[in-house]
Amino acid sequence: DLKLGKKVNEGKTKEVYELPDMPGCVLMQSKDQITAGNAARKDRMEGKAAISNTTTSCVFQLLQEAGIKTAFVRKQSDTAFIAAHCEMIPIEWVCRRIATGSFLKRNPGVKEGYKFYPPKIEMFYKDDANNDPQWSEEQLIEAKFCFGGLTIGQTEVDIMARSTQAIFEILEKSWQPQNCTLVDLKIEFGVNVLTKEIVLADVIDNDSWRLWPSGDRSQQKDKQSYRDLKEVTPEALQMVKRNFEWVAERVELLLKTKSQGRVVVLMGSPSDLSHCEKIKKACATFGIPCELRVTSAHKGPDETLRIKAEYEGDGIPTVFVAVAGRSNGLGPVMSGNTAYPVVNCPPLSADWGTQDVWSSLRLPSGLGCPTTLSPEGAAQFAAQIFGLNNHLVWAKLRSNMLNTWISLKQADKKLRECTL
Repeated sequence: DLKLGKKVNEGKTKEVYELPDMPGCVLMQSKDQITAGNAARKDRMEGKAAISNTTTSCVFQLLQEAGIKTAFVRKQSDTAFIAAHCEMIPIEWVCRRIATGSFLKRNPGVKEGYKFYPPKIEMFYKDDANNDPQWSEEQLIEAKFCFGGLTIGQTEVDIMARSTQAIFEILEKSWQPQNCTLVDLKIEFGVNVLTKEIVLADVIDNDSWRLWPSGDRSQQKDKQSYRDLKEVTPEALQMVKRNFEWVAERVELLLKTKSQGRVVVLMGSPSDLSHCEKIKKACATFGIPCELRVTSAHKGPDETLRIKAEYEGDGIPTVFVAVAGRSNGLGPVMSGNTAYPVVNCPPLSADWGTQDVWSSLRLPSGLGCPTTLSPEGAAQFAAQIFGLNNHLVWAKLRSNMLNTWISLKQADKKLRECTL
């Protein structure tokens, strides 16, 4: 039902239209077309537009919910989605975990299957006439590009490189529960014309990565199966389409997790409620349910252990946070009587805090409850535990790391500009 404006751009597999009723946004319309070798091979594949749109929408939703800044706004139809209008930076960023494909041709002597730790980042200048040559960071900086009012310098290049690695690692982690290996990934960035910031843009679909079920290249489900065709026949295209459909069906599972978890905050007194509510609020940012309970290990140890048993008995993985001021018996008692993780988060007072904290730090032998004074730190500790088996929580943690790094990088740039 959207009113379409003029066509902003058209690529091999998509068209971009202005949206007069939504200033600052565009419509990304996919095509039923598949290409390889800079369109040296090109075929119509019925249904590819819908498959591509489903894949891109799910991937961008996953990344956006994790905290990655993207141009994606919402899925509009089976074959189109709405995005923020960006001026695209003409660089394809590639992140590789496993050496294969063009990397082997450019680096003779490296065997296929070589693994990169950390993932290897490469960039390619978008120039079909010259077959998208590989560029260095120095070339990109010296090009002095300016898009959306933002000059691409060292800070912007560093942000895109660091973001590329984080995005790859989030998607890699997200595919692991389905026993699929993300081999490599190609992405593009743009400058949001309204906010003037660099965001992940364009699309991420089955043309953008190599995906090997069980880590087995012979089972590849990505566009490489089309590139490898010796002859394009209707039967061969159907095989390629089935691979794309396989990915589109499973990509929706990236937005879900079978792993459950919760945080239970035990406070020794209702006077500590405001401190505990900060923990609950921080847990919510990671998508972790949090319950608050009142119990005193000194005044009612039997009730404390009964509450502990209540949460041990339903099989849901739980992290206990003990909030007790003055003499903290709550954390040590819990730690000594449960195999679940326990973390102390005492609400210290200005008068006696330096003395009180020792009841959380000096523990009897055989106890393993760490202490953090920050309510947000307690929530992050729990998230790091759940993130081991929950890719959605892990994605939020990884995104937080990236965004903290970016904010420091931008603050440094701003300070240097003011000084100059």
